[in-house]
Amino acid sequence: MSAITRRAVAATELLLVCPAALFVAALFVRSIQSQELEPALSANQVVMWYVGLGPTVGLWGLLVTLPLAVLCLGGATLLQSWAADAELRRAVQQTLGALHQHMTTAIVTAATFMAAGILAIVVMHMLTN
Repeated sequence: MSAITRRAVAATELLLVCPAALFVAALFVRSIQSQELEPALSANQVVMWYVGLGPTVGLWGLLVTLPLAVLCLGGATLLQSWAADAELRRAVQQTLGALHQHMTTAIVTAATFMAAGILAIVVMHMLTN
């Protein structure tokens, strides 16, 4: 697969997944603050717009079909790249080897980022009450 084709696939996947990502982000923003205040008010309008599209277009079209298409297209692209590119396989093997050698550091890093995310959610929740 050429670089231009990979870029086109990447751009297409981003465009296809954006509607679902916008909806999920709007749900999150709407849930962390009173819906009378910005940005929760705007987020609620986005959610209501999706609801107004109906289940066929909104739920099945934008929130199921498009992400499913990205999953299938991305999976096929990754499998094709994996089979055709020996350098990619070698790079992944080296990365996994390095990760294995520094597993404790990777676990500490993951736990630190999870703690930061949890604290951010808790602080946002506390600020909204």
